[in-house]
Amino acid sequence: MLSPDRLALPDYEYLAQRHVLTYMEDAVSQLLENREDITQYGIARFFTEYFNSVCQGTHILFREFSFIQATPHNRASFLRAFWRCFRTVGKNGDLLTMKEYHCLLQLLCPDFPLELTQKAARIVLMDDAMDCLMSFSDFLFAFQIQFYYSEFLESVAAIYQDLLTGKNPNTVIVPTSSSGQHRQRPALSETSALEGVEASLFYQCLENLCDRHKYSCPPPALVKEVLSNVQRLTFYGFLVALSKHHGINQALGALPDKGDLMHDPAMDEELERLVVRSRLHRTSQKHRSHQAVAFGFRRSDKVEALESLPSTSTQMPYLCRESRE
Repeated sequence: MLSPDRLALPDYEYLAQRHVLTYMEDAVSQLLENREDITQYGIARFFTEYFNSVCQGTHILFREFSFIQATPHNRASFLRAFWRCFRTVGKNGDLLTMKEYHCLLQLLCPDFPLELTQKAARIVLMDDAMDCLMSFSDFLFAFQIQFYYSEFLESVAAIYQDLLTGKNPNTVIVPTSSSGQHRQRPALSETSALEGVEASLFYQCLENLCDRHKYSCPPPALVKEVLSNVQRLTFYGFLVALSKHHGINQALGALPDKGDLMHDPAMDEELERLVVRSRLHRTSQKHRSHQAVAFGFRRSDKVEALESLPSTSTQMPYLCRESRE
């Protein structure tokens, strides 16, 4: 169903907001790369299946990182895919290290950068060593904030650092997605010693920042709610508060509430169907093998029959080829 919001914006603004051009360019690129296979079932069917996958959020599977982070919808889809694929880790109560979580991310995106995983782990571990174990839920919600709001958080880090050193935060240049990954964040020891910055002043700076980051920052009202509960806070304290905030998780819309994190009825139903299908397949195989024995035909009979055939490949080459295959 089409969103009624499209009627409230000029057409070019709506297309830009929904990143339609990004998906059109990607679809055409994939069409050209796979044109030989696609011509067998038609271009119209290809575009239908491509945009269906975009709507379902499966279009980001096994894609390059540059595409996964290209749009907010792609980022939310990747978060949802990561949760659905690996929620059994949390369901079983397993604790993993940062490197192990990074390996899971690379199963969905082979070139996923280690730096983003490290930053997400730092939100959970704080002063602990990076090889400490983390629960799936703790890592997932920290990763959600770090991955989805990556550029926003880099700007927040720069503002925080300026407040610590007494500089004017209004001179901060908002980093791009490419440059933001390499900016140094405040050292934990320094922030702990100074006990952070004044929350009200910090919010005034972030309010202006949210105006510039219209599609990649938490709702300003929720940011204000987070900061209104304390007088001073550190940078990582702010990130922890964001990752645990129920309203921010709901506003992002990629993950369920923490209490429902291990429940996914649709996926459970699909897995149950696969299990039933697998059992039926094994039962069918056993039934066919019993029938073969009942008719006096066994696998050993087939082997003996093949062994009794002439062994010279020049006499019956096609039989030798079939045997090898």
